Amino acid sequence: MIKPTELVIFDCDGVLVDSERLAVRLQVELGAELGWPLTADEVVERFIGRSRESIVEQIAERLGAQSAGLWWKLLIQRHRDAVDLALDPVDGVLEALDGLAALALPTCVASSGSHEKMRHTLGRTGLYGRFEGRIHSASEVSRGKPAPDLFLYAARRMGVDPAACAVVEDSGPGVRAARAAGMRAFGYSGGPTPAERLEGPATIVFDDMRRLPELLAGR
Repeated sequence: MIKPTELVIFDCDGVLVDSERLAVRLQVELGAELGWPLTADEVVERFIGRSRESIVEQIAERLGAQSAGLWWKLLIQRHRDAVDLALDPVDGVLEALDGLAALALPTCVASSGSHEKMRHTLGRTGLYGRFEGRIHSASEVSRGKPAPDLFLYAARRMGVDPAACAVVEDSGPGVRAARAAGMRAFGYSGGPTPAERLEGPATIVFDDMRRLPELLAGR
């Protein structure tokens, strides 16, 4: 029997802030510059939703540790500059958050990004205050997505049974991590990750963030 939802755990990039297309573009550019040509689809498959450690390890295996370090340094710089120029909340997420508040459903954030990065992106979009004090990073656990560690950590910190948690994700590693944690997964397909990469057991795939409250309410 499925437990009623007591906590909604949001990923950050691509779910709350519309940053994943930006990240994909920057990764493609850096790959071309540093000697590992990648298509946008390859970047989505290899990097989106994964921790810094996982991404740097993949680059180091291909180009060496020095190039991997330079790649990550340039990515952070360029991402910050691009976010400062323009970054918006994901379309419909403000309405979704208001709808969850009306349902009295608690929320938190659990992201592969660092706390510094989330303060920047959530702050730039005016969302930081909605989650302050309830933001969790993969830097706080030993294994990043698709391992379940981050979501289990967030549930524990929030004092909620994992079986009563719902996770909103936009990446393949993210929905797999949610399922591995024994949580309901809601795969948002409005970003660069195709819907078929989000599908699976205990997972609802949707492309309009405004629908999230009704999906969580079971309507």
